[in-house]
Amino acid sequence: MIDVKGKWCFITGASRGVGRQIALCMAGRGANLILHSRSSVHTEKVLEEVSKFGVEAFAVEAELSKPDEIEAMLQRIDASGKNVEIVFNDAGVQIAYRTEYFKTPVADFTQSFLINTIAPAMICYHFLPKMIERGFGRIINTTSGIRNEPQQAGYSASKAALDKFTTDMASVLDGTDVIISLADPGWIRTDLGGPNAPGSVESCLPGVVIGAFVNDKKSGRIFAAPQFHGKTLEQAVSGL
Repeated sequence: MIDVKGKWCFITGASRGVGRQIALCMAGRGANLILHSRSSVHTEKVLEEVSKFGVEAFAVEAELSKPDEIEAMLQRIDASGKNVEIVFNDAGVQIAYRTEYFKTPVADFTQSFLINTIAPAMICYHFLPKMIERGFGRIINTTSGIRNEPQQAGYSASKAALDKFTTDMASVLDGTDVIISLADPGWIRTDLGGPNAPGSVESCLPGVVIGAFVNDKKSGRIFAAPQFHGKTLEQAVSGL
């Protein structure tokens, strides 16, 4: 299990929900943070929370449905001079629940793919070469266990595409100390998951952060958070 103290960690969708839980957990372990949201106003509270752990942190903003804004955000991170060693592509969107799913509009797919698939891919392509050059890196892409729900076809398909992208990329990273993984938070009570979800947002830990701490050079795994709920991070990682 690696020590993340002093390492720079970039988290998308860090202002609330699972992203906020990741930020608090990583700060508690001593990682410095770059926190993304659509507007830096949204991350002000989280910045205050993580600062109590004595780590460095700053916010960046971008609308992830707009590739030019993503590129500008990544250039700002580069300009900061910080070497990002851990990435959590957590931000995601579920456009709508279509009871008349045969009438699902094309926009459900285009918007879902831009945010849930293309944005994480852009971020991976940006940071992976730098990680490979330095010989260390961790990327964790947030997926979903959603199945058999044509009512949420755009969301489901975009997450399946992210899974495929991640496992394909894993094939060229496996055996190195640059590890790419998937994390499935489970169905939890967030703005995306809704109020009727069975799990609390806190139950996503430690599962959603395991990929940042593994040290066995194995890429392409899916860490399903419900399987690790109730365990310490150390127990979760040592049990793999």
